Amino acid sequence: MDDPSLGALFGSMILLIVLSAYFSGSETAMMALNRYRLKHLANKGNSGAKRASRLLERPDRLLGVILIGNNFVNFSAASIATLIALRLLGESGVAIAPIACTLIFLIFSEVAPKTIAAAYPEKVALPSSHILQLLLWIFYPLVWMVNGVSNGLLWLFGIKYEGASDDHLTKDELRTLVFEGSKIADRPQNMMLGILDLDKVTVEDIMVTRPDIDGIDIDDDLEDIIAQIRSAQHTRMPVFKEDVDKIIGMLHLRNTAKFMTAGNLSKAAMLQELEDPYFVPENTPLQTQLYNFQQRKERIGLVVDEYGDIEGIVTIEDILEEIVGEFTTDLAAISVDIHHQDDGSYLVDGGAHIRLINRSLGWDLPQDGPKTLNGLITEYLENIPDSNVCMVIGDYRIEIVQIQDNMIRTARILQPVEPEG
Repeated sequence: MDDPSLGALFGSMILLIVLSAYFSGSETAMMALNRYRLKHLANKGNSGAKRASRLLERPDRLLGVILIGNNFVNFSAASIATLIALRLLGESGVAIAPIACTLIFLIFSEVAPKTIAAAYPEKVALPSSHILQLLLWIFYPLVWMVNGVSNGLLWLFGIKYEGASDDHLTKDELRTLVFEGSKIADRPQNMMLGILDLDKVTVEDIMVTRPDIDGIDIDDDLEDIIAQIRSAQHTRMPVFKEDVDKIIGMLHLRNTAKFMTAGNLSKAAMLQELEDPYFVPENTPLQTQLYNFQQRKERIGLVVDEYGDIEGIVTIEDILEEIVGEFTTDLAAISVDIHHQDDGSYLVDGGAHIRLINRSLGWDLPQDGPKTLNGLITEYLENIPDSNVCMVIGDYRIEIVQIQDNMIRTARILQPVEPEG
């Protein structure tokens, strides 16, 4: 053991173990880097991130220089381990050396460094990029040759190397990334998810339905029209003749001051202030409709079906609420369609939109089919019930309370049914 040459062999062996651990850890760390965070750090001026990004642009070259170094180190270590075994154990040591060398390198040069690198990829990869860049520059001819032979063999098997992988995310992948972003605050996260979901929702899903349209019938008495304008809760109202399908135009209430204070109060004066109506197909995705509102400088549209009949009204505010949420703090508390009861149930208007109910109460009533509660119940029953009945749809117990004019006017919905344990 006092032989200097034997001590030098052990010292070389330890050095080779460290070098092998470096190459193994660097490989895992570089491949485990979050490419988007890496780009963020590079844009912030981090030199290590910039260097790592350049190396990852050609992963074949990066892996080439790492594997050349690692294999050279490992084969050298195997040779030195054999010499040490011969010195210590003689001929019998030749059989023991590969086993001992494999165990030592597996633990100290593979599993341990790769585990650390996978847990802390940035801390390992960014400093390592300095050495890897230098080694790539020194051994570039060898790396180029090895990559050329390797890519040539892949080509023979019909595999063509296309360079760095495509980092572009699909919309679904981006949605998953945002949803899993645990460090994003809930509200900004929900807003980003709302934007990504706009193309999955149509104006039909969020519109104010035809029975709930608050409009002005030009055939009504002038006094009734003025009273309706003064008590209106909206800034724009459709004006029609007898029926909403016979639309005349849209009245912006700020323009009513012109004919209500000018001394010429008349229907003719009101009609002069009307704007042309803007019609929206019912199946238009919200993402498209938001763009259309922006391009046409409109804020409200009349939703029509394939036959041109008016089905409802949609506003730009309705679309924005799909992104940022309701502009009220407790929608269920103020909604005229949803009434909380002392027993924990809710009395819900049959014409209430299922999306409104789900968003208000945090529920998950099915909304793939009918858009209203009345439609959901009648689809489930496959008929219009003659009397009050109770049913379970999904996890929700629903009891019909009032039926009028072949329509379910009111239903009681209990909290989600708890699964039996």
